[in-house]
Amino acid sequence: MDAFKLGFLTSPDSTTSLSVNKMASYCMTVTRLRLVLGEGARRLHVSAAFNAKPKVAMSRFEPGTSISYEKLHENIDIVRKRLNRPLTLSEKIVYGHLDDPVGQDIARGRTYLRLRPDRVAMQDATAQMAMLQFISSGLPKVAVPSTIHCDHLIEAQIGGVEDLKRAKEVNQEVYNFLATAGAKYGVGFWKPGSGIIHQIILENYAYPGVLLIGTDSHTPNGGGLGSICIGVGGADAVDVMAGIPWELKCPNVIGVKLTGSLSGWTSPKDVILKVAGILTVKGGTGAIVEYHGPGVDSISCTGMATICNMGAEIGATTSVFPYNHRMKTYLNKTGRADIAALADEHKDDLVPDKGCKYDQVIEINLSELKPHINGPFTPDLAHPVSEIGAVAEKNGWPLEVKVGLIGSCTNSSYEDMGRAASLAKQALDKGLKCKAAFTVTPGSEQIRATIERDGFSKILRDVGGVVLANACGPCIGQWDRKDVKMGEKNTIVTSYNRNFTSRNDANPATHAFVTSPEIVTALAIAGTLKFDPETDYLTAANGEKFKLEPPNGDELPARDFDPGQDTYQHPPAESGSVMVDVSPTSTRLQLLEPFDKWNGKDLEDLQVLIKVKGKCTTDHISAAGPWLKFRGHLDNISNNMLIGAINIENDAVNKIKNRLTGEFGGVPDVARHYKANGLSWVVVGDDNYGEGSSREHAALEPRHLGGRVILVKSFARIHETNLKKQGMLPLTFADPTDYDKIRPDDKISITGLATFAPGKACCLSPQAPEGSGEAR
Repeated sequence: MDAFKLGFLTSPDSTTSLSVNKMASYCMTVTRLRLVLGEGARRLHVSAAFNAKPKVAMSRFEPGTSISYEKLHENIDIVRKRLNRPLTLSEKIVYGHLDDPVGQDIARGRTYLRLRPDRVAMQDATAQMAMLQFISSGLPKVAVPSTIHCDHLIEAQIGGVEDLKRAKEVNQEVYNFLATAGAKYGVGFWKPGSGIIHQIILENYAYPGVLLIGTDSHTPNGGGLGSICIGVGGADAVDVMAGIPWELKCPNVIGVKLTGSLSGWTSPKDVILKVAGILTVKGGTGAIVEYHGPGVDSISCTGMATICNMGAEIGATTSVFPYNHRMKTYLNKTGRADIAALADEHKDDLVPDKGCKYDQVIEINLSELKPHINGPFTPDLAHPVSEIGAVAEKNGWPLEVKVGLIGSCTNSSYEDMGRAASLAKQALDKGLKCKAAFTVTPGSEQIRATIERDGFSKILRDVGGVVLANACGPCIGQWDRKDVKMGEKNTIVTSYNRNFTSRNDANPATHAFVTSPEIVTALAIAGTLKFDPETDYLTAANGEKFKLEPPNGDELPARDFDPGQDTYQHPPAESGSVMVDVSPTSTRLQLLEPFDKWNGKDLEDLQVLIKVKGKCTTDHISAAGPWLKFRGHLDNISNNMLIGAINIENDAVNKIKNRLTGEFGGVPDVARHYKANGLSWVVVGDDNYGEGSSREHAALEPRHLGGRVILVKSFARIHETNLKKQGMLPLTFADPTDYDKIRPDDKISITGLATFAPGKACCLSPQAPEGSGEAR
């Protein structure tokens, strides 16, 4: 267990051995059997009738699995009786997956739940470390259905075909490792070119009521299909793949009541852009956002997925919509009519109970909602599109739109592409093309093939677009951008979800705005932020003034989806002969060694490595882009640790003072020097530290380079969990203003640790929930 926990300081109840888990499972089975026998022939008859029904597989790729709504219902019934109140949909699905629904202590925002997720999904950048950790566990196979998706390592340069070919060559070693590791340990493998993980999950694996964890922060995309899908770090995924109950702090539930209906230029993206403006980047922390109300039915299934996807930007644990006819239609169209029929039978468990209570309620009238655009530099800076031109002028933001980018995991559905193409067609009919550069990223091979067949791709290319590979591309910084120089101030508009400084193109002077694909297309055609498509006119090639008609597009193709190329690799039934090789001289992959264990003593005289000023996302802590190639090599990837964070001492990035030598150096270099000299260190940070991606490298790297403590005003959920998993002590100030008292040259001691059991944080404030550390 220690091998793949990497020295995580766990509490006794978190390190239960697999043999004990099996014994507990056996005892529960015997207990349930006794209950059944005690209820007599009627119960046996009902059980027999249930068992006689044909099983419905969780996916077409896993015929040996089955969906168990009966088990979900049984757990929901137990918990509802215990709590004696109506349940939200979020509670039904989460509590329906409790390891022990009878004995589990349940209190929103306070207790930690032990859950049994149905499946695991991993993208290729995070799967490397996750699979390396799983290999260290010594287990022969994964315990739950799991998949790997190759989407992060394809750089956008020329176009889809050329970029994919190059990626296969450049990343051959990593792809081979993931393919063979998947085959060896029973994990399905989606080859490069398959598409973005979240679109693949929506098309194949998500279904109403499933609990899925994924090693990517935008895993909540699956909530558009009535699923609870939660982004986690690789160590959490390894726990689930190893058959260990997964721990989650019992989430609060924020209700978003939707009334009215979407129409005109307003799209599903505008719902989450509006919510982000209300809640900010940390307003959803520790909560599930649950959408409900009569307005829900006006949104397509893929539109709901868009809303849930970007819920990650408000810090939410996940987001979810109740099961309805839009989801049923999508399931039918994607070849899962059997799952839709089964969900219909169990619909009462897939919608919230009447009278359920939310911790906070936000109401949005969709009929009054206007198109929005958020940014720059943060996804919660919300503006109506009608006002962005004036706001940009006032703030000195570049008005010229250099590039418009549509697609990504957030907005790459058939409906999104169809609506964008409807606007492009209007421009072409008037003799216009995009004034800005324009890129299109299909979400999956199925979407690519279908929009190619139905003519959307040709229209988007004709208007000036470049169709990129079915991958993340520029959304995560995989963009070999050539049109501006580094440091040149410029504006881009995207239909992506995240727009932190330098994220898309590594240029800190790029002003990135996120909006809907429709607005991106309109602004790319106009070439300026001062264009409001609802009121402003364009000039046709013949000099005629005209307005764009509101976009339109079918929710789903009239014909069936074209699946395109077969890009899935099934794990073989017999994998004993499969070899997984990691070369000791590789610069891309490195087998893991356990971290040193805590000696049980207080942490004294920790040197402040850096006192971080302002926003510090996981992009600041462990940058993506060109660094993605080292995600499977801990020592090499550690050379990017905190190189994007601002040092409060000099307002510089990657320039801190080495307190042993008196010289300035890069953050990783100074950390390595401290480690080599036996000096442990601490990072001091601001609010919502570690927001953004789920990448556990942002926790692994500090541990690897000799860090012991991260001390901040507040944490983002996933990053705090990742730090705990990797043996770093995450602490928050009892009084946030104490941040100002710490000097960059200070040494800090954490005392009283010996009085706490392993895994329990020190210095708990009397009001703090158990397990949360507060420094005093």
